[in-house]
Amino acid sequence: MSRERIEVSIHLLRECLALRSGESLLVVTDDDKRELGESLYEAGKEMGADASLMVMPVRSKSGEEPPKMVAEAMTRANVVVCITRYSLTHTQARKQAAAAGARLATMPGMTDDMFLNGAILADYQQVKALTERVTDKLTAATRVRIEKEGYHLEFSTAGRNGVPSTGMYLEPGQSGNLPSGEAYIAPVEGTAEGQILVDGSVAGIGALSEPLLLTLQEGRLVSADGADGARLLDMLGDGDGRMLAEFGVGTNDKARITGVVLEDEKVYGTIHVAFGSNNTFGGVITAGVHIDGVVKQPDVYFDEVIVMKQGDLLE
Repeated sequence: MSRERIEVSIHLLRECLALRSGESLLVVTDDDKRELGESLYEAGKEMGADASLMVMPVRSKSGEEPPKMVAEAMTRANVVVCITRYSLTHTQARKQAAAAGARLATMPGMTDDMFLNGAILADYQQVKALTERVTDKLTAATRVRIEKEGYHLEFSTAGRNGVPSTGMYLEPGQSGNLPSGEAYIAPVEGTAEGQILVDGSVAGIGALSEPLLLTLQEGRLVSADGADGARLLDMLGDGDGRMLAEFGVGTNDKARITGVVLEDEKVYGTIHVAFGSNNTFGGVITAGVHIDGVVKQPDVYFDEVIVMKQGDLLE
């Protein structure tokens, strides 16, 4: 087992989750990410935590619930880290563990490269400060418009609160991704109209070789034009998986477009939209799937005021 991975794990558990000696740590992993899970488990033991490792079969898609036994164990630990191929972020298991007081980080799709380079190495105090500023603006806004290459997508966020994913989960009940750095919100269902050019990456597909042009009517994805369009629609299914679920802004200046959406959606200068479930962060859609698409260097308006110009956040 790589000493470097254990050192990174110790740093993450200490700085981002405030793990203390004597606390219970649960590492949830799957057959795909088991080695990385074991690094976190070994790090927890070295730190004097009462550490446990649970390995489950790989889920079939992001947003799918873990086995019941795993979900129950997650509600009983002080600190939970989920390092899996597909994301457990938008699951009831994650929501219930946080409600029970766990400090929880999800690390879906994590690779060895991502574990040792890029977004993980950010100054998380800085990321936290920027993320909280953007979150406040999202909460205050009632309408969002995204413009890129002549296409525009507009939707309401009235009455919805922005959510910060700062990478620091130090208080009971705090949870989010690691590596992190995004502010996001659940758009009001049924309000999105227009088109958006997704040119970064798509969860489950990877970095895009050519852009996808997505068309939305009444909050629903009605067409996806481009090489991977049919694949995206297939992953989302024919039901509520096609509803616009999330709008997010990347706030991590060390993050890179790698083809793994966990890091891609955190890249400073990008925004992302997701389709499917949003009931775990203020929306009403439960779809059993949640898939993000990343857009590089757009213009973004909150209530007709420009807040991002070609990817640069305007303070």
